[in-house]
Amino acid sequence: MANVVLEFKASAGDSEPPSRPVLIVGQQSNLQQVTWSQVKGKLQPLVSKEVWQAALKGLNPNPTDSCPLYLNHATVAALPSRVSRHNSPSSAHFLSRLVRSCLPGGNTRCIVMVCERSDVFASSCAISRAFPVFSRRSSSSRRAEKKHVTVEFLIVGQESSALGVAELECLSNAADGVRLAARIVDTPCNEMNTDHFLDEIKAVGTELGITPVIIRGEELKQRGFGGIYGVGKAAEHPPALAVLSHTPNGATQTIAWVGKGIVYDTGGLSIKGKTTMPGMKRDCGGAAAILGAFKATIKQGFKDNLHAVFCLAENSVGPTATRPDDIHTLYSGKTVEINNTDAEGRLVLSDGVVYASKDLSADIILDMATLTGAQGISTGKYHAAVMTNSEQWEVACVRAGRSSGDLAHPLVYCPELHFSEFTSAMADMKNSVADRENAQSSCAGLFIGSHLGFDWSGVWVHVDIASPVHIGERATGFGVALLMALFGQASDDSMLNRVSPLGAASNMTEDPMERDCKRRRLV
Repeated sequence: MANVVLEFKASAGDSEPPSRPVLIVGQQSNLQQVTWSQVKGKLQPLVSKEVWQAALKGLNPNPTDSCPLYLNHATVAALPSRVSRHNSPSSAHFLSRLVRSCLPGGNTRCIVMVCERSDVFASSCAISRAFPVFSRRSSSSRRAEKKHVTVEFLIVGQESSALGVAELECLSNAADGVRLAARIVDTPCNEMNTDHFLDEIKAVGTELGITPVIIRGEELKQRGFGGIYGVGKAAEHPPALAVLSHTPNGATQTIAWVGKGIVYDTGGLSIKGKTTMPGMKRDCGGAAAILGAFKATIKQGFKDNLHAVFCLAENSVGPTATRPDDIHTLYSGKTVEINNTDAEGRLVLSDGVVYASKDLSADIILDMATLTGAQGISTGKYHAAVMTNSEQWEVACVRAGRSSGDLAHPLVYCPELHFSEFTSAMADMKNSVADRENAQSSCAGLFIGSHLGFDWSGVWVHVDIASPVHIGERATGFGVALLMALFGQASDDSMLNRVSPLGAASNMTEDPMERDCKRRRLV
């Protein structure tokens, strides 16, 4: 999978299965709308019309099903016929599984995705997750040739015209963003420390014509970033705050995405055990997702100011490591008594969101992080946990999750009941809760929001992706599609407009001047 080149085309062309193995996949009702003339060029002469029709009739998805059409060279697979209201209509998670398990082998392969136009974006991102980039298997390093997978969409339903060049470019950029995020998360810390992560940020900046702002090492301490500096000061590679900024003419608002980039989390002196530490290379998943989403979003054109803020550190153990009982002053000016060095993500993000507010004058701040193990208990392995000071944005996040395939579900937002968990006799607050059975994930998010201030007039969104960031031992690139969809209304791209919570269809009767007025909203 590591050497796979993924291409999205309006038409993949004709080729018989032994020359180019093919997987045809979609909901059964959609597959039945496909005419034989649309697929015969990829199946004949080895698969007849009668075999194709018999295979469709024999599919019995529960929740999925597949049927070989010719040996292991051609397969048709069915997604769930229906999903619940908290799932994506695209069945994105099932699609990724089917591609991994049913796509025939070969150096040149084809996927024919049969779906409605509204599910194209989520489906493309789901397919891209099935092709991870990072590998250090010796066999893959010896294999020089690239494998090619071409994805063709057959659109059914009312809007069944073929995808245009701009739409295909959007799908390609989104897939590249997902795979970039997954590659960074999969890469171990000996190859993805803070130096390497900064190189990734610089590379994206170079591609987009943006020079990043980087504050690093002792400069963090001098400028008052006590959270980021305190977490990363014991590591061999110094911590950093890095910013990529897109500031187009005519922007009507300023948006900041703030990512937790803990390249490895030992837990610090509150050290993790031998069973909980493996996998902590993934603690940079929030920053990785924001980097992938920023790259793809800017490539598609973005009307408003957009800043990507990366809070990078390695939570390491050493003579200079932060100790429990230490008190740090964060960028907000508030003091924090450390009672758990393994609650480090909220410290770096608190500096990041305050920088976004004070220095970047952001109207909307979204932080994304693999913040709490409790997130998986709260919302599970597939749904990110969302907390926000705006009910409208809470609804928007859930809707964006369904349209993008990166599912999201709300956490309790109730600072008047929960923030007392951080009460300290010595400082403004502690960094970890007193009662671990009292809405841990909500409390962790509230810690970040408290440094902005619960009376802050802007929109603040916190997204905890601790569990969805990986499936098994592989990263998913989760968060890229969610961000692109959530902020799609500010994009120049029609496909992102369509999947945003305030989609293109909703704007057909809206006055263009009203749509682009100050404080453009998603809902």
